[in-house]
Amino acid sequence: MNRKIFLWISLVLLALAATRAQSEPYPSKPVRILVGASAGGGSDILARMLGDKFAQSLGQPFVIDDKPGAANTLAAAEVARSNPDGYTLLIATNTGQAIAPHLMKLSFDPLKDLQPLALVATVPQVLVVGPGEKAHSVGELVAAMKAKGGAYNYASAGIGSTQHIAGEMLNLAAGTHARHVPYRGSSSAQVDLISGQVQFMVDTTSSAMPQIISKKLRPLAVTTPGRLAQLPDVPTMAEAGFPSVNIVTWYGLYAPARTPRPVLDRLYAELQRVLQLPDVRERLDQLGAQPAAMTMEQFARMNSTEFESYGRLIKAAGIKSE
Repeated sequence: MNRKIFLWISLVLLALAATRAQSEPYPSKPVRILVGASAGGGSDILARMLGDKFAQSLGQPFVIDDKPGAANTLAAAEVARSNPDGYTLLIATNTGQAIAPHLMKLSFDPLKDLQPLALVATVPQVLVVGPGEKAHSVGELVAAMKAKGGAYNYASAGIGSTQHIAGEMLNLAAGTHARHVPYRGSSSAQVDLISGQVQFMVDTTSSAMPQIISKKLRPLAVTTPGRLAQLPDVPTMAEAGFPSVNIVTWYGLYAPARTPRPVLDRLYAELQRVLQLPDVRERLDQLGAQPAAMTMEQFARMNSTEFESYGRLIKAAGIKSE
């Protein structure tokens, strides 16, 4: 066959394949949602809830793939490198998208290589201790830390996580020197907190509430300006005398950069519908999470703003990657 004719036929076939792919309804095959934390943590809980709802309405499996480590950035790196076709998504938090990039060298650019699709929810944090800890208030915990010098350790979901930042906020505000012990997610950190291997943790309510309800963890204060309806008897950090310990975790849905806009729009619209379902609202309320209404563009601006503000905070506080 003449070489020119062969090349022409090849180009036509490729064009037809691309046209056929674009005309196929999305999704036409299973979708992966990567999570940067371990199973049982807040990211995993939200991802599974959304995945179940997406599968019911969109007619394809949404498979949750937990890839904990490196402050949620291992999963983000894989999504950033994935084919931008909407079949590999990411549930991310401000840990991986706004904090960790200032503490470690990444193989991708979180602002350029990932497309913010939608804000899912914002979640307060709660200072918790294990059942063996004698302190029943923030004041008692701080007094014990000061009395015992550097004997106190606090857990986090990883270096650069919001739990890490919150723990350092408390150290700064209280003048204490608790040592940071990073884990590969909240669920594994809670195991050692309950057993007494570490003494406290400032965890997300989405992750900590099940353990609080079961009395395995004791809440001392929440990081919100006002008390939470789910924990009405637990004071705020401001009420406990530490107003500067004020931080929330947000969860967002991301796709690889250059994902086609029609796919993004389909996912965005579906997420907004799911977040209004009564059972989803009830589940979010149980976790202390607040669903958030933002356009795709507003979420992208928020992501960029948070990236800059956490960069300034980390530099001012001298927080290192250890």
